[in-house]
Amino acid sequence: MKERTDFGAMTKRWYIVQAYSNFENKVADSIREQAKQRHLDHLFEEIMVPKEKVVEVRRGRKVDAERKFFPGYVLVKMDLSDEAYHLIKNTPKVTGFLGTDNKATPITDDEAMRILHQVKEGVERPKPMVTFEIGEKVRVADGPFATFEGHVEEVDEQRARLKVGVSIFGRPTPVELEFGQVEKVA
Repeated sequence: MKERTDFGAMTKRWYIVQAYSNFENKVADSIREQAKQRHLDHLFEEIMVPKEKVVEVRRGRKVDAERKFFPGYVLVKMDLSDEAYHLIKNTPKVTGFLGTDNKATPITDDEAMRILHQVKEGVERPKPMVTFEIGEKVRVADGPFATFEGHVEEVDEQRARLKVGVSIFGRPTPVELEFGQVEKVA
């Protein structure tokens, strides 16, 4: 087996590619495909759309969905050669690179690590899409208190839990619920 002697892997940096909104995944796939077809895949280490998993409540049911951290952007770790630059610039739905004078400028390693950490966190611990405020009126959609209405007394964003004051037998009773178990009342 031949040992790699070039230092190309050490020169790869993270660049931000601007794409049409809602076409980020198509752009990332297209860059991968074109790189493979043109035998330039050695120039690209990683191509990603930074996103996290979120939990939405639709029609009273919890649904897993994805939310992009940076809509309209694709992160590419690559060796910025002329071939790689033109491959990306000529990809459909790409408007250019993030940088000054539309000249590709790499982001710092610290910034790249922060984004990668944010993506890893978002995948491991899905976040709820809705946010609640103290005093807000909500209806319990799931669990033993389904159909009860009450007001939010406490919000714990970290654990995605609420304390809701519901009236049970005419007495206000605090009940701890997950974000996904309640829905906002208009």
